[in-house]
Amino acid sequence: MQRTSLEALARQQLELAAAAGGGHTAETVYGSHEKVLRQTVIGMTEGASLAEHENPGEATVQVLHGHVRLSAGEVSWEGRTGDLLIVPDSRHSLEALENSAILLTVAKLP
Repeated sequence: MQRTSLEALARQQLELAAAAGGGHTAETVYGSHEKVLRQTVIGMTEGASLAEHENPGEATVQVLHGHVRLSAGEVSWEGRTGDLLIVPDSRHSLEALENSAILLTVAKLP
């Protein structure tokens, strides 16, 4: 069995995001592009965003630290530390309203 501290990874990704040119960094915790399930910790500085993109399958965003906004068209949802957001099955984007770290879980549809 493998144990991973999401709190430690969140801190690490926030530090790396602060130094990154695009304002966000990511580390896959479990799975890969070849697997059905993939979990990734993403650190984002305030104002950074993940541009609008398609949902490759079923996905959730767990806010590990901070405050984010998930948007799909004219609809948006905000999440704070401890919240779980269900990613809509449509084009969407994510913006950090303050320095934030999330756990993105994706199960790719066949």
